Amino acid sequence: MLKKRSVMLSGHATSVALEPEFWVILDRVAAARGLSHAGLLAWIDTTRGRRSLASACRLLALEQAARHGD
Repeated sequence: MLKKRSVMLSGHATSVALEPEFWVILDRVAAARGLSHAGLLAWIDTTRGRRSLASACRLLALEQAARHGD
C-alpha cells in the first residue's frame, strides 16, 4: 500500500505516493539535513532532472539505505 504526502513545489500543489518503507528512510534523511518533509521534497524536485518526483525519492532512499546498511 502506498502512502501519499502532499506538498507545494514551485507554487504548485502536488503529491507523492511511495511505499511506507521509503518514507521511513526519507524522514531520516530530512532529519539529518535539518529539513522538513516539504523541504526535502523541494530539494529532490530541484535535483531530479527528468525523472519523476516519486522515482527520484525512491532512488535517494535506496542510495541512503545502501550507504547506511538499512
